[in-house]
Amino acid sequence: MKQSSTLLAALLAAAAVVAQEGNISGPTTSKDAMHYSCDPSSCKLPDCNCASTSPPGGLSKDVVPQFILFTADDAVQDYTIDALNQVLKGRKNPNGCPVQMTYFAQIQYTNMSRVTEWFVAGNEIADHTMTHEGDPQSDQIVGNLAALNAFAGVPQSALSGFRAPYLNYTNAMLQRIAAAEFTYDSSSTSSVPVTDPNTDAFWPYTLDHGLANDCLTLQCGTSGPAIKGLWEIPMYAIFDDKGAAGPHLMDPWLDAEQMGDTSKVLGWMQNAFTDHYKNAQRQPFGIYTHPIHFASSVPGQAPQPQVVKAINDFLNWAQPQQDVWLVTNAQLISWMKNPVPASQLNSLPEFQCQTPDVSGQVCNGMPANEAGLLDHCSFSDFPWSTCYGCPTEQPSLGTPTPDQDMTGNKQARWRLPSNCSTPFFDPIGNKCLCSADSCKFTDVTKAIGVRCCSSI
Repeated sequence: MKQSSTLLAALLAAAAVVAQEGNISGPTTSKDAMHYSCDPSSCKLPDCNCASTSPPGGLSKDVVPQFILFTADDAVQDYTIDALNQVLKGRKNPNGCPVQMTYFAQIQYTNMSRVTEWFVAGNEIADHTMTHEGDPQSDQIVGNLAALNAFAGVPQSALSGFRAPYLNYTNAMLQRIAAAEFTYDSSSTSSVPVTDPNTDAFWPYTLDHGLANDCLTLQCGTSGPAIKGLWEIPMYAIFDDKGAAGPHLMDPWLDAEQMGDTSKVLGWMQNAFTDHYKNAQRQPFGIYTHPIHFASSVPGQAPQPQVVKAINDFLNWAQPQQDVWLVTNAQLISWMKNPVPASQLNSLPEFQCQTPDVSGQVCNGMPANEAGLLDHCSFSDFPWSTCYGCPTEQPSLGTPTPDQDMTGNKQARWRLPSNCSTPFFDPIGNKCLCSADSCKFTDVTKAIGVRCCSSI
């Protein structure tokens, strides 16, 4: 796909800004500022969960899975997907299923067909606003949902998570998220080491009793809003040699003083993971990325093989350890609602590998099936492709789902209905290829046991 000079300049400017996104310089929470109180006898799963460093459901640490959350933010493009494949392709969880990750996608500069492909491959797509606005209002948030559904074919029911651009969330924004009926937000920071007695590395919790993170900048606990049923997944920092005074959050390999020495970052990640896994209560461990910064084919940007190597070295070291799983945020929330030992994760449908059994020529997000069927949208600022028909204009805040462009006797494309799964819908023929429960997916899940977790 050719890109205009205008687009290239915009992307490089965005990359410069994003390099600072998610940076933290010290603790963002203190016990004195929390004002947090929650009674676990009245706040019970699956609908309510208190902020706690202990695993949910009374499970012993020794039987709890060690979850790794791998997330990506911003536009979805060919080179961002290629970057993710450099570190995730071929990796397996203990039950033989491909690892999955969460992509917080924006609409601006996004190629919708790649969103569809990434979702159909089993990954989670979540909301990151339409144009990456720092204080997103409802039109930014809900418009993104509408466009992802209309032009990428992601079911509304699957769009359950949100992350604020620049992690610049507010109490009012959380209220907007709740009003839009999201399941979870993941914008807050856990910035106190997990082994500290006053750590804010809580397992995901609901906001029924307010926030328990970032309490030095936001109103927390009884001082902030109580939002019934909305989950918060804290973003867990790693720490350098300075300990609590040296937290790192998103893209730690970009921190200026360490550029060119990713071996140090690898050491930080390994130390932090060991603290989560062995020395604390197996709170989830996070790898939070902007793939544009380690992609190999970004126009005007040199490849960063040392970053790819550091991420792969970390995953190759962490995955073979017992009960380690790479999961999406949505999978983590499903487990939080119904916590089971690692040996029983196969009992939860969200952790099984359900492979769509579809062949032939159909524009359904499976690259082998949709070759030659994509509709190419030739917009001047960023051309993109879709299975669901190009709009008459780029999606915008005022019109997130413009009408389909039918000029030149173009064939109508149909948008995903609520009663059909994305890989089984034919948007050209307007039909669901498979609606019976028995034929939708083939389960290839293996019994959980000793395995080799990566083909890389």
